[in-house]
Amino acid sequence: MAKRVPQLGRTVPVPRSPDEAVLEAVPNPHADTDYVVRFTAPEFTCLCPVTGQPDFARFVIDYVPGKSILESKSFKLFLASFRNHGAFHEDCTVMIGKRIVKAIKPKFLRIAGYWNARGGIPIDVFWQTGKAPSGISMPDQRDRRNARTRP
Repeated sequence: MAKRVPQLGRTVPVPRSPDEAVLEAVPNPHADTDYVVRFTAPEFTCLCPVTGQPDFARFVIDYVPGKSILESKSFKLFLASFRNHGAFHEDCTVMIGKRIVKAIKPKFLRIAGYWNARGGIPIDVFWQTGKAPSGISMPDQRDRRNARTRP
C-alpha cells in the first residue's frame, strides 16, 4: 500500500517559510538495494539576512535511500519556501541537508551548495552525513554549470 502524500496531485501554496514546509517521504521500492538518487536544484533563492538582497544558488544533492525516498514535489515546495527567508549561505545549505535527513533517514546524504558571487566572492558549501555505503558508484558532485570546463 502506497503512503499518503497530501501535497501530490493537487494545487498547494508555497509555504511561507522553511519551518512551515513539509518534506514528504514515500516507501523506497528497492529498499533491498543500495543506489544513489540525485536532485539538482539550479534556481534556488533566499535573502541575505543583513541586506535583504536576494542570493542565488544551485544545489546538487546525492543520497542513498534507506526505507524511504524523498517525494519531489514536497522538496520543490520546501526549496521555494526559502524565497523570503533570510539566512546565510552556510545555514541554508546545511539546513536543507539536515531536513532531508530528518524526513527520510537515508543511509548517506551529501549536499553541495554553489552560491553565486556577492561582492566578488562565490561561496560553495558542502555537507555530508558520513561515508557512503561500500560498493556504491558515487557520481562526481562538481558544479554542473562548469562541468565541461573542470577536470
